Amino acid sequence: MRRVIPYGRQSISPEDLDAVARVLSGDWLTTGPAVAEFERDLAAHAGGASAVAVTSGTAALHCGYAAVGIGPGDEVVTTPMTFVATAATAALLGARVVFADTSEDTANLCPDAAAAAVTARTRVVAAVDYAGHPAELDRLAAVAHDAGALLLEDASHSIGSAWHGRPVGSIADLTTFSFFPTKNVTTAEGGAVATTDAALDRRAREFRNHGLVRDRDRQREPDEGGWHQEVHEFGLNYRLPDVLCALGSSQLRRLAEFKRRRAELHRRYHEALADLDGLRLPVTRPGADPMWHLYPVRVLDERRRAAYEHLRAIGIGVQVNYVPVYWHPVFADLGYRRGACPNAERFYREQLSLPLFPGLTDAEVDRVIAGVRSFFGQ
Repeated sequence: MRRVIPYGRQSISPEDLDAVARVLSGDWLTTGPAVAEFERDLAAHAGGASAVAVTSGTAALHCGYAAVGIGPGDEVVTTPMTFVATAATAALLGARVVFADTSEDTANLCPDAAAAAVTARTRVVAAVDYAGHPAELDRLAAVAHDAGALLLEDASHSIGSAWHGRPVGSIADLTTFSFFPTKNVTTAEGGAVATTDAALDRRAREFRNHGLVRDRDRQREPDEGGWHQEVHEFGLNYRLPDVLCALGSSQLRRLAEFKRRRAELHRRYHEALADLDGLRLPVTRPGADPMWHLYPVRVLDERRRAAYEHLRAIGIGVQVNYVPVYWHPVFADLGYRRGACPNAERFYREQLSLPLFPGLTDAEVDRVIAGVRSFFGQ
């Protein structure tokens, strides 16, 4: 039987293995010099924004919202076309999540819809760079700032992307990254928060480490002793260990290589599938320089499920990204109803992610293309 082609997969090199082995044979496994090095490396790819490494993309979102001080009575405006964590982490802090519809072509948060959704209680507008294509960050920043709120960019899909020449991480007030194995670079599990705001950076760093305050100038009992540390606000243990940060730094050295291969795969799909009736291909907006995390096609005429089952049956591991967040029972039980964001719901009913990762071979790409064409009788 032919090998199943997954929709995403990590790319691990001998250099990655060496980087991890060096940490394992050294003195530090958890928070040590590799963490600081990884944060510096991330900052270099995020336009100089300070980066705080954490244990997952979900932890990064939780840290980001906590750094802003999100709590009961606050509202967070976001897109439903994302993984549930973008909304769940705000809800866990007590915020009311307000879903605004997506743009019809990119499935990113629509600035006009976001503007219609903000109120005096809005503290954060949270955009998602769906599939690696940056959201309209300049317009969304204006929407957020005009409302007295901050823009958080969920860049779980988009490290290495740029919007009008500016790298992801340097535009929004806060940017969160994910380094799950299927993402553009991996630390196995991991994430990060990036910001140019020193106060937000400090609050995120403290939240990822139980809220501990070690700066004597800020302590209430600074003369207690050299061992002394205090908790002024609750936090959690979201520390990413040295061994995983070493993997992340090694991966970042190949970010440009990963981007080139993902772009090449994207281009091959585009050229081979453009003539198929009943299939819409992803778009690239002017000013966008995506690092493609997904290749999301749209199967029209209510045939998405049939296409999914056909391709899975022949060993092509397509995926659907994502169920609109407010369709999940946890949000339905809070009173959210289907029909609120028609563009996002239509996109979900048609969306199918084809395999896309740097290690995908040319022969496997040909297999995927042939499988898609066979579904459409070509």
